Amino acid sequence: MDDRGGSFVAVRRISQGFERGNTYHSTSAEVVAGSAAWLGKGLSCVCAQRRDSDARPSFDLTPAQEECLQRLQNRIEVAYDSSLVEHQEALSSLWHAAYPGEELRGLISEQWKEMGWQGKDPSTDFRGGGFISLENLLYFARNFPKSFQDLLQKQDGDRAMWEYPFAVAGVNITFMLVQMLDLEAVKPRTLVGATFLKFLAENESAFDLLYCITFKLMDNQWLAMHASYMDFNAVMKATRRQLESELLQEDITRLEDLPSYSFLSR
Repeated sequence: MDDRGGSFVAVRRISQGFERGNTYHSTSAEVVAGSAAWLGKGLSCVCAQRRDSDARPSFDLTPAQEECLQRLQNRIEVAYDSSLVEHQEALSSLWHAAYPGEELRGLISEQWKEMGWQGKDPSTDFRGGGFISLENLLYFARNFPKSFQDLLQKQDGDRAMWEYPFAVAGVNITFMLVQMLDLEAVKPRTLVGATFLKFLAENESAFDLLYCITFKLMDNQWLAMHASYMDFNAVMKATRRQLESELLQEDITRLEDLPSYSFLSR
């Protein structure tokens, strides 16, 4: 996921049935490797772009908001470390949440490509999002399992022949949200960031919940734009614009009030 080059994965849909464990699925996917780091380029373009609003003065925080922001920043700073048992267990838990009943042959395995990682070792894809990006995926799988499976299996809508890779797209979303909400600053410098901290002070899991909303919103944008994998950058831009607009609506008092929250199902 760096922008020095490398590989990408695209997922080609095949309209044949297949079996995983005891569950039958109506579509399958073929993971194909290529030579352009399209997601890496997308990160530098979509998420790290400078915006005019970045020049705004910082917003004052309440003590409660400062504490919540610090705890979230502590999470953001944690890099994924494949030598830590906690991180190994979290990655294993993600597999079992995604494919219950299917044995995982190892934390380094060709099986991971099926979930949409760029190679057989998912740890190499966490560089852009850190350990929190894995936590986000796990939260999504555990709290909104139907939506998680719908996105993982690409079950909704008229899909493209070449689809975005689910897992790496999830890491992109974590990275985008950190940038959009200016979460690495001492104080928020945008109205969107300040608004989010109000939600965070009321709900410690606000970032994880917003992640789920954003992932589902992104997929809806993908379908509405009839996108294929080379359109991922444009889809992420449209998703960010829509999310910012919803967060700034006057009648939004909690994340569950966001219009896009209605896309999620448990």
